[in-house]
Amino acid sequence: MPRDASSLDKLLENPRLWRGRSPARGSAGLASGLASGYEQLDQHLPGGGWPQYALTEILTEHYGIGELRLLMPALAALSRTDADAGFSEPGWIAWVAPPFQPYPPALQQWGIDLSRMLIVRPKTDKEVLWSAEQALSSGTCAAVLLWPDRLDDQSGRRLQLAAEKGNSWAIAFRPLAARSEPSAAALRIELQAHASGTRLSIIKNRGGQPAVLHDIF
Repeated sequence: MPRDASSLDKLLENPRLWRGRSPARGSAGLASGLASGYEQLDQHLPGGGWPQYALTEILTEHYGIGELRLLMPALAALSRTDADAGFSEPGWIAWVAPPFQPYPPALQQWGIDLSRMLIVRPKTDKEVLWSAEQALSSGTCAAVLLWPDRLDDQSGRRLQLAAEKGNSWAIAFRPLAARSEPSAAALRIELQAHASGTRLSIIKNRGGQPAVLHDIF
C-alpha cells in the first residue's frame, strides 16, 4: 500500500536535515517481530524479534556501549531494497537529535544503505519529539531513532500511536535514571557495561517476560 509523504514535507524542507542521495517512498509489510540479528535476544522477544510499529526504549548509563550495534542488523535490513529484506521498497531511517555524527563508513560496513538515511537536528527537546512524531506517522519511515532529553508518559504514548499509524519502528534512547518512570513502550531494554562484558536486561516486554542476557554481541 503506498505511503502518504505529506506529513514529512516539513522535515524534508528543514535546513538542519541531512539526507541520502534521493528520496523515495517506503513500504512496510513485515511480519510482527523484526529479527534483531542476535538469536539469543530473539528467543526472548514475542514474534521472534523487535516489536514492529511500536516504541522501543533503550536505557544506557552512557552512549557508546553497544546500543547502536544492537540495532544495526535490523536497521540494515530495513534499509535494503533486495527481496531478502522482506519488502519491495524500503523506508527512510531517521535519526532525530543524535548526540554524535553518524559515521557513514561504519554504517556501510553494517550493510546500511546510506541513501535511506535522514538526520534531523532540532534545536529544542519539544522539536525533537515533534519531529519524531511527524516522521513516525508520515508512513515514509521504516524506523525513527531519537534521543530526547525527556520523555514523559504522554509523549511516549504519542510516539507509540504515531508508530502504529505510520507502520514505523520508534527507538528512543534514554538514561538509566528513566527506568523508574512510566513508559508506553512495548519494549524497554537496559544496557550496562561491566568488566566482563555488556549486560542486556529486558525490563518491559509486552507479551513476553523480563530477562537478563550477557554478552550477546
